[in-house]
Amino acid sequence: MRAAVMRHNQLRVEDLPTPEPGPGEVLVKTLACGICGSDLHALKHTRELVEGAARSGGPFIMDLEREVVMGHEFCAEVLDYGPDTEVTVPRGARVCAMPVMIRGSTLETIGYSNNHPGGYGEYMRLAAPFLLPVPNGLATAHAALTEPMAVGVHAVAKARMERDDVPLVIGCGPVGLAVIAALKLAGVAPIVAADYSARRRELALAMGADVVVDPGVESPFASWREAAVWRDVSRAPKLPPWVPGPALRPAVIFECVGVPGVIEQIMVGAVSGARVVVVGVCMQRDSFEPMFGINKELNVQFVLGYSGDEFAATLRHIADGKLPVAPLITGTVGVEGVADAFAALASPDTHAKILVEPWHA
Repeated sequence: MRAAVMRHNQLRVEDLPTPEPGPGEVLVKTLACGICGSDLHALKHTRELVEGAARSGGPFIMDLEREVVMGHEFCAEVLDYGPDTEVTVPRGARVCAMPVMIRGSTLETIGYSNNHPGGYGEYMRLAAPFLLPVPNGLATAHAALTEPMAVGVHAVAKARMERDDVPLVIGCGPVGLAVIAALKLAGVAPIVAADYSARRRELALAMGADVVVDPGVESPFASWREAAVWRDVSRAPKLPPWVPGPALRPAVIFECVGVPGVIEQIMVGAVSGARVVVVGVCMQRDSFEPMFGINKELNVQFVLGYSGDEFAATLRHIADGKLPVAPLITGTVGVEGVADAFAALASPDTHAKILVEPWHA
């Protein structure tokens, strides 16, 4: 099969053997696969990803001297079942699935494994129990965004949003946009979002943000304070006389950038008692001053991925039109175009989500 292969921090198109499904596994034809921001980081910081996973018990198991076919945001067509595998989805049906393979006691992530190629290739091997049929009428390209949108759904669930909370989303790349859409789905308002890119701020509004901020012009935290003033003063907590200014609603800040320094910036800018949800995947060492967290009594929650129920619910929400994904899709490439797509995605003003269609000429 033809595939875009990662090796030595570079992408090349190669011919690889078509994967063979074992017991409990399914061979599928990749129809569409999104390029994830984590893939961009992984290409540049592969060694840090692998070494960090080894120390922390993460599922990113790769031999960097061998090829890796990335791609974990996919929609595919069922071709064949492995031996002794119950047929749960008809051959020819379109499916999504969590990008996870379990063999014995070993768990590996499809797209971050030498053994289980991802969606930047023409074929994949999936775990049969994780298959989810794509609802009739849902576009393949939209179904392929189930995985990244599920990340937003999971992050919002982990945030344990309450009625009066006002969120601030820092970073409006695909992760931040998924969080915004999930907040909108949950009925949270107002949603404040910040990004330096004008294009991404436009997308944030399209996905449900109420207030967008250019951090180069205005402080996101100042904008949040304006949005978080209680409109119903009868419900506002009474402030001690030595505390200046109006009472503010509780803050929940989503870090959706994933580069060193952002967590500390959030801790410095956050109001006392804020909850910080770290959704961005930083693959490098980072640091911050604990006294900001101590003096402000901040609560920091790190998140990763989603549950099986959240993944399935996300697919349903997309099919029902409750989670918008069409605005995110800004380009399509074949296998030969993956390397150029990675380069193009480095510019936030051009693209949000580029889909790989391996059979696309």
